[in-house]
Amino acid sequence: MTDERICIGTIAGAFGVTGEVRLKSFCSDATDIAAYGPLFTRDGTRSFTVKLTRPVAGGLGARLSGVATKEQADALKGTELYVARDRLPRLPDDEFYHADLIGLQVRDTGGAVIGTVIAVHNHGAGDILEIRADGRKSAVLLPFTLATVPTVDVAGGCLIAELPEGLD
Repeated sequence: MTDERICIGTIAGAFGVTGEVRLKSFCSDATDIAAYGPLFTRDGTRSFTVKLTRPVAGGLGARLSGVATKEQADALKGTELYVARDRLPRLPDDEFYHADLIGLQVRDTGGAVIGTVIAVHNHGAGDILEIRADGRKSAVLLPFTLATVPTVDVAGGCLIAELPEGLD
C-alpha cells in the first residue's frame, strides 16, 4: 500500500444482528466502494474486504471480512475506510478528488490570497468548498462550480475563485 490513501467511505454502524454493517460511500457511484480491493482504517492497522449485500436507508448494507457479530459491527461505527490512491481511477482534467482540493491556497482573480481550502462538503446539491479565510473570524463557503472557481492548479497548490458579491 502506498503512503497516500484516500478516504472513500465510513462505517455508519451495525445493520441487523449478524455482523452486517451500514456503509456510507463517498464514491460518485456508491457501489464502487467494493471495487477497489481491501479497504484500510485510517492508521492502516486493519483491512477489510467488502461484499455489498443491499441498499439500505442512508447507505449500503455490507459484510466486512473479520466482522461476524453485531457487537463487532457496532464497535466499528465511525471508522473511516481508505484505499491506496493508485487503486482509484484517473480523473478527467476537469474533475478532482476532494482530498486534492483540501490544503490548496485560494486566490481571487487579481491574485490576492483569500485563504486555504479546509474541507469539501456535498449535501446533495453540489460541492461546497470551506475556506479558512485570512482576516475573517468564520470560514467562507464557496460553491465549487466553474463560474465560481474557474481555475484549479493542484500541482501549483492553488485555485482561483471569483467571489460572489458580498464576500469580497
